[in-house]
Amino acid sequence: MSGCWRCDARDMTYLHHTDSPLGGITLAGDGEALTGLWFDGQKHFGAGLPADCEERMLPVFTEAERWLQAYFAGENPDFTPPLAPQGTAFQKAVWDILLTIPYGETASYGAIAARLAKTRGLPHFSAQAVGGAVGRNPISLLIPCHRVVGADGSLTGYAGGLEKKRFLLRLEAGAR
Repeated sequence: MSGCWRCDARDMTYLHHTDSPLGGITLAGDGEALTGLWFDGQKHFGAGLPADCEERMLPVFTEAERWLQAYFAGENPDFTPPLAPQGTAFQKAVWDILLTIPYGETASYGAIAARLAKTRGLPHFSAQAVGGAVGRNPISLLIPCHRVVGADGSLTGYAGGLEKKRFLLRLEAGAR
């Protein structure tokens, strides 16, 4: 594990809403780091958010909006706001691998499973289990789950919808 995940949870969760070329985006944070980024209405939207969230603009949200503006302008942002996604150790291991998929490239669920198996000294690992973790990524775009494809390169599942996934991959390929 790269150590990019913080273990200490904050007492309050803050929310901020912003717009993108693909519709509304909701950001969640703990006061210091981004804990969520969802397209409005996507599958698993706001999973794990407490009922008592507070709307407030935070420096991490300003940084995330700056990242999103650069990204949707077709640039590969050269910075990442602090991230603190909440999930199981397995999910975090998968999300760590997602962070290594280069801008404009893709990886298959099977390749990610093989990488996990190798790091854990196992002969194989379930691509379906990887798919479950990818699908529950709470910080879309910044943790690039849209870069994960089927073994044959086909566009499979995306919590934000396949049309958004297609758009994001074309954007990264330079075909706006």
